[in-house]
Amino acid sequence: MSRSRLSLPVVFGALVAFAPFLSAQTPERLDYATLGRIREEGLQRSQVMETLSWLADVHGPRLTGSPGFKGAGQWAADQLKKWGLANVAFEPWRMGRSWSLERFSGHMIEPQVQPLIGYPKAWTPGTNGVVTGEVVQVLINTPADFEKFKGKLRGKIVLPQREREVRLLEGDIVLRMGEKEKAEAESTPVTGNTPGGRPQPAAVSQAQLNKFYLDEGVVAVLDRGSDSDMSAGGSDMSWQTQRVDGGTVFVGAGGGREADAAPVPVQITLAVEHYNRMVRILQKGVPVKVELDVRVKFHDEATPNAFNLIAEIPGTDPALKDEVVMIGAHFDSWHAGTGATDNASGSAAMMEAMRILKTLGVKPRRTIRVALWGGEEQGLMGAREYVKQHFGDAATMQTKPDHAKISAYYNIDNGTGKIRGIWMQQNFGVEPVFRDWIAPLKDLDVNTLGPRSVTSTDHLAFDALGIPGFQFIQERLEYNSRTHHSNMDTVDHVQAADMKQMATVVAWFAFNTAMRDQLLPRKAMPSRVAQ
Repeated sequence: MSRSRLSLPVVFGALVAFAPFLSAQTPERLDYATLGRIREEGLQRSQVMETLSWLADVHGPRLTGSPGFKGAGQWAADQLKKWGLANVAFEPWRMGRSWSLERFSGHMIEPQVQPLIGYPKAWTPGTNGVVTGEVVQVLINTPADFEKFKGKLRGKIVLPQREREVRLLEGDIVLRMGEKEKAEAESTPVTGNTPGGRPQPAAVSQAQLNKFYLDEGVVAVLDRGSDSDMSAGGSDMSWQTQRVDGGTVFVGAGGGREADAAPVPVQITLAVEHYNRMVRILQKGVPVKVELDVRVKFHDEATPNAFNLIAEIPGTDPALKDEVVMIGAHFDSWHAGTGATDNASGSAAMMEAMRILKTLGVKPRRTIRVALWGGEEQGLMGAREYVKQHFGDAATMQTKPDHAKISAYYNIDNGTGKIRGIWMQQNFGVEPVFRDWIAPLKDLDVNTLGPRSVTSTDHLAFDALGIPGFQFIQERLEYNSRTHHSNMDTVDHVQAADMKQMATVVAWFAFNTAMRDQLLPRKAMPSRVAQ
């Protein structure tokens, strides 16, 4: 029986018997008429895919501080203003120098000609024109191995890894939440989210390798990416999946963003199939030559070239309008694809949630603020800078006045899959609140409250300072196996129906948070930085 249908005597008796627990047990007052309007606007008249296409197709990729990042930011700011949002503003901060790729081509030219599938790593230098070099395999695992190759690498192109097996596409490639995964999400909370122990330090560091290659006059270093089968970045489950090969290239950074960063050689990540072919040819004693043309541009930080983009729907309640509900996603991306699922999808969903609420003319009691973060891929830099400037310093736990005025922050950063619920970040006081909110969303498959604390994305900046910060639970689909930080992170892998559902759910959560009488319950204030 629904609590809203209990008879008056039963209700009165319950109130008397359980008066000490009223704050935790009182059901939320839900505006079902507004929910109906949010659902109709979000599911029937969505603009989320058009927004996403502008961010990813037109302006992607969006490495923080790059021309794509800045162009996407200006487009998003103009769009938010066009929709009528208030206080649209860039909040700049310093990251260091940025980097962009202007052109790349690579070919094996001996013993046969083959165009190579690959991408230069971010912050790698260029080749200063077309270069050709003989390819050698260089396996350095201990300091003693340096002597084996000293004086032998000038003008060479290095393969620093062994051949890796390319497995058949079998097992879990596309991850959806069934009953098993739902039960796992709702299980006893755990600290952190990464299976296994802490990796042991390598006997030879990457910095030592880079210096050796430069001292020896190496032309370039070609790798085939990590041996890991599991993507990082906002991981919220212990689900594991096989990474997909077949021309998918997972690319990271190959240098430092600091102005005084140590120099590095040209570094390129290749498709494993092309890397393996060269290794096998060399093992037969047949020479291999490669031709490369890498053109890059470094963008020095004369002025702050990173930013967070902020916009609001102002609150209307005289007593609550200075309190804030925040939603957000990271706006930056890596550079091999267009950053569609990581994280134009999250940014577009958050923008669409604001468009829905503004279009409907809702009058939130609290201010609803959207934030699109820069620098997430470099360590949650934008969100941490924002929290420090507005709410307090997690290193000292010294808070600012606005710390007491923010009700919650909600984040999306797990790709394009539909929202299945929310991670409560071990904030058990919000469980009865969220349970009431998701009850009318069950037909949209929103039915899971996960108790655990999850890591690796922007809500952590808020959680570290004791602010209720939450990541939505999403179906991962191909995020781990194909699109996360890869050349396949394109709009073609974004699911339109799921994007509409995401924005609709976020709009409902933001609206409810803005309309309730009290701020959301908080955990105990952390005693030290938890980032």
